[in-house]
Amino acid sequence: MYHDAVRTTLRRRAFWALLAAKLVGGFGVGWDIRWHLVIGRDSFWIAPHLMTYAAVVVAAAISLGVLVVETWQARRGTPPPGVVAIAALSGTRGFHLAWWGMAIVILAAPVDDLWHRLFGLDVTLWSPPHLLGLAGSQVSNLGGLLIALEVYEEGWTRRAALVATGILLLGTFYIVVDQSAQTAFRRGSVFFFTFAVLGAIAFTFALVLVTRLAERQSVPLTLAMGSLVVQLSIILVGDIGFALLDPTPAIEEAIAADPTSPIAVAHEIARRNGTIPGRSVTLRLIPIVPAALMAIVNPLRRWQLAAVVFGLTIVAVSGGVLGRLPAMSHALPSFADTAFALALAGAAAVAGAWCAVKLADALARGAPRLSVVPAQVEPAVAKSGA
Repeated sequence: MYHDAVRTTLRRRAFWALLAAKLVGGFGVGWDIRWHLVIGRDSFWIAPHLMTYAAVVVAAAISLGVLVVETWQARRGTPPPGVVAIAALSGTRGFHLAWWGMAIVILAAPVDDLWHRLFGLDVTLWSPPHLLGLAGSQVSNLGGLLIALEVYEEGWTRRAALVATGILLLGTFYIVVDQSAQTAFRRGSVFFFTFAVLGAIAFTFALVLVTRLAERQSVPLTLAMGSLVVQLSIILVGDIGFALLDPTPAIEEAIAADPTSPIAVAHEIARRNGTIPGRSVTLRLIPIVPAALMAIVNPLRRWQLAAVVFGLTIVAVSGGVLGRLPAMSHALPSFADTAFALALAGAAAVAGAWCAVKLADALARGAPRLSVVPAQVEPAVAKSGA
């Protein structure tokens, strides 16, 4: 039983270290986006890239390190419950997901550098290497949710671990969906609601998944507020980084070279709105009211209704918020566009929630309980993991 306590302590500490590394990586990604917007990119080795990939390397080393230790232990004796072997590595399913997700992120780095060399400067988040890296991050975040289920019994510590990971999961989906604001600006009409429709499926998935795993009705609002705090922190990190490094902007030349690029469009949107590129939190504010209403409806008992409420509300809120922006005055939708978007977002939200419910059940089944730690050592183990 002593070895069980040591193993549990190792996994818990690795879990929190993994989350910390991912948070630092999120700061780097947010700063990198602003760097592209206001400075331009002069090489792969810019400060936000170094920050991002240093965090990626640490996160990968932590998750792989746990697998290496567990592989060594498994070869010395009988593997503990919940340990599986994949590609000669033994470990829990959660740490396998965490590692293989980070491996995908690492693979995306050279692909991203090659992409920029071939196609030049861009800030679109929907380029193949960016989507590859974000997909890897989400696989790893799902691994984090599974690790929380594996290493903690039911209680407040497990809920805290799930919510902390859920904020990263939702925040990554926010980054994926952010680019839709430019789609609304460029195309208008029903595409004015691109953010709402994509958010209906992606955000609903994250909110319902974590709510059902954490088994707390208030989780949707907690995740939305937590992601807003993280975004404010990202802005602060970028402000400090720019103040310390004082890089020389080359963005005007990049915009002049391609006035239709995503960077140029982002600057035009900011100019019309009278804001600074990369510092707006408008898109982070929009999901808060829908998340609050989802929590009131309660996705634990009525997940279908909660999903529909979120989908309809995010259309209404995004329409009201974005429709007031001067930059979007030319792109306002018609009544028919709005009606279609409401129907589409409602269906998308239900689809996202259905996937979340099925995945939550699968994760719960895929997280076999560890051996119970003896009572005399459990307080110390819990304290070290909390």
